[in-house]
Amino acid sequence: MATPTPQTAPPGGLRERKKQRTRDALIRAALELFTEQGYDTTTIDEIAEAVDVSQRTYFRYFANKEEVVFAVQEMVEARFLEELSARPGSEAPLTALRSAVMVAWDDIGNAIESVIPVELHMRSYRMIESTPALVAVHLRRSSELEEQIARLLAGREGLDVDADPRPRVLVAAFSGVMRVAGKVWGEGQDCSVASIRELTKSYLDHLAPAMHDDWRAR
Repeated sequence: MATPTPQTAPPGGLRERKKQRTRDALIRAALELFTEQGYDTTTIDEIAEAVDVSQRTYFRYFANKEEVVFAVQEMVEARFLEELSARPGSEAPLTALRSAVMVAWDDIGNAIESVIPVELHMRSYRMIESTPALVAVHLRRSSELEEQIARLLAGREGLDVDADPRPRVLVAAFSGVMRVAGKVWGEGQDCSVASIRELTKSYLDHLAPAMHDDWRAR
């Protein structure tokens, strides 16, 4: 009788999980250091040392300090874009945006907490808002994301985003609401995902009546 051979992990499985753990540890260590002692004064060597890896290992995951600051935010944005892309084509643009952000918030909390505590995410938000160099990066990233969303919406509606201003106008209004909700959340005491979700819902409820919801009506 043949001796059964032990099953091996899928190619790259263990390695990928180890890489993900290292990346998550670097993010958490960096954000803890940034929020405790300041972004500008924290060095990459300090972040690497906190995780017990080399500077060279750090650079395998992040090109600089800026990238690690926005790593979790990038994950949140990617989840929103994924959900927006999956919304039914029959939904009006503002409805699609609102539905996408609400559904994304339903499960993004677990995704955040798999990397860092939500409380640290809130502290990081405050740190970004109070660091001039990071505010500039945040504004640039927000502008790039808005353009990406506007083009996605224009594609859904069969519009030329460069000829029709409505996608960019709507996204600008939507993004403004999201920024206000995020600012209020960041300044508050409740750091839960439920809190930011409810704030977002409340602020978006005020936006909807001010916007015409059917672009196709003539």
